[in-house]
Amino acid sequence: PVNKAAYVFGTGTLAASVATGGSTVMAAVMAGGMVPPLAIFVATLLFRHKFSQKNREAGLTNIVMGLSFITEGAIPFAAADPARAIPSFVAGSALAGGLVGLAGIKLLAPHGGIFVVALTNSPLLYLLFVAIGAIVAGVIYGLLKAPDAD
Repeated sequence: PVNKAAYVFGTGTLAASVATGGSTVMAAVMAGGMVPPLAIFVATLLFRHKFSQKNREAGLTNIVMGLSFITEGAIPFAAADPARAIPSFVAGSALAGGLVGLAGIKLLAPHGGIFVVALTNSPLLYLLFVAIGAIVAGVIYGLLKAPDAD
């Protein structure tokens, strides 16, 4: 529900800012929403021994979902281990969104992930900030996570 509220707010700012090159809020919302599934990918890659084969396979799926700004790929992980997963995702998403905001990156699209990154005023920096958030969240989650019972 929190990410949906942020998304609604972000799309509202987008509608009001198209004439000025897009919305920094929308750019931050999309960056933050891309982070959790990408963090799952990072965690399952760097901390393989802590994840079952099924969850490692889900980690591969999450890279596609994260790059597409489909956050729902992280839900099963958050539901299974909320005390470790959710704070990790929040930390990485806040970092990515905050960096986007500090840099004043604007976005002209309400959705699309990597497919609309060219509609930002700084595509490479935007991707860097998403990657930083995903790596931070993935490492935190991997360090905190208890090994899966196979």
